[in-house]
Amino acid sequence: MVASEAAIAVAALRKNYGDIEAVKGIAFAVRTGTTTALLGGNGAGKTTTLRAISNLLRGERGEVTKGYIEYQGERIERLSPSELVKRGVVQVMEGRHCFGHLTVEENLLTGGYTRRGADVPAELEKVYAYFPRLKERRRSLAGYTSGGEQQMTALGRALMARPKMVLLDEPSMGLAPQLVEEIFEIVKALNAKERVSFLLAEQNTSMALKYAEYGYILENGRVVMDGVARHLADNEDVKEFYLGFSSGGRKSFRDVKSYRRRKRWL
Repeated sequence: MVASEAAIAVAALRKNYGDIEAVKGIAFAVRTGTTTALLGGNGAGKTTTLRAISNLLRGERGEVTKGYIEYQGERIERLSPSELVKRGVVQVMEGRHCFGHLTVEENLLTGGYTRRGADVPAELEKVYAYFPRLKERRRSLAGYTSGGEQQMTALGRALMARPKMVLLDEPSMGLAPQLVEEIFEIVKALNAKERVSFLLAEQNTSMALKYAEYGYILENGRVVMDGVARHLADNEDVKEFYLGFSSGGRKSFRDVKSYRRRKRWL
């Protein structure tokens, strides 16, 4: 990938929590205006990677011990989360984290705090155009809305900052398949119409590969496979270990010896 084409470029990144190395020298890039997926199970390093980019790990005593992170060609490891938001990088946290005591609309308006001005009402209407359900629920306390509505609120709040890059962590968690599809369709529309780049951390491999252009599979803090999303979806190893299918029929992780996975992938 040409450097000028990359919205985010991560090289040889290592991230520690004290003596525990959670990310072990990973490297990847997100092409401007596309959706890229970080895939893998719990503990693979997906969330840590997103928080390394947004610098939210500072509050968890995490630190980058090696490597670098670039956004639009500029090193960003030392920028604060608020500085990154002003430059167009916003993270939507796993678990949604809405302000339960505020209304849906008040939650959305908190996302525009860096952009006080006459354009905020216009941005709010744009969010409602993408999420008509939120307009119907705008006066409801966010804590009393459904999980899907809270996920929409969290994503809409991020869009109020008019981001160029959204780090989206486990958007499908705890949601019914129909709602997951609806949210991914909105991500697709934002990608196409607004040219917002997405870096998506997701355990729902099938859904992520359906909507992403490119994917990276993480295991134990390392990238073990990457490729164009449609090619990954057709890969026999991905089918077997992440989609639950293989040429021999449906399998589970317990059906396959772990050494086979290490031997074939690493």
